Amino acid sequence: MSVRIAILVEGATEKALLPVVRDFLVSRVDRMPKLDAVPCRGRIPKSEELRRQVRNLLSGRTPADAVIALTDVYTGTNDFTGAADAKQKMRQWVGEETRFYPHVALHEFEAWLLPYWSDIQRLAGSSRQAPSANPELVNHDRPPANVLNDVFMSGSRRKKYVKPRDAVRILRNNDIAVAAAACPELKKFLNTILDLCGGRLL
Repeated sequence: MSVRIAILVEGATEKALLPVVRDFLVSRVDRMPKLDAVPCRGRIPKSEELRRQVRNLLSGRTPADAVIALTDVYTGTNDFTGAADAKQKMRQWVGEETRFYPHVALHEFEAWLLPYWSDIQRLAGSSRQAPSANPELVNHDRPPANVLNDVFMSGSRRKKYVKPRDAVRILRNNDIAVAAAACPELKKFLNTILDLCGGRLL
């Protein structure tokens, strides 16, 4: 029987990330898990709301075997000081639940797109250089989404970066393992899924 994993994400992240995660899993697991995306309104809930949602997912009509919450560290607020702080707070909010796995995009989901810089340049019509050797060091001072928007606006196409449209185009036909090799938090997220379904870890 397949493992059912509920993944709390913001809606646009679901559309961009989960299809490539499913493609990635095909060659690494014997039995594909059921990944149930649970899109949130802009961001992962906090405090009692997160606890309630996790409990509901683990005990509903078709209960999940595990729940993963994937939040940005950069949320436009001062909720989290870093990856460890975000994970610790989510664990505290949910309480003693061993089937809950908090994960983060450091500092936001767009950092995981930066390893595909040649695709970003092509889509934007830009020759601008990549901002950092380590995508997860692009932080609160200049969030990755702002970096992408700057590239798109300065390129020949002069269009703003739009997450639901452009993140999908950047990730399409790319191997997510490439980004995981450059982004430790993405690697941890993928390894949690692999571990839950008995796959080969990165």
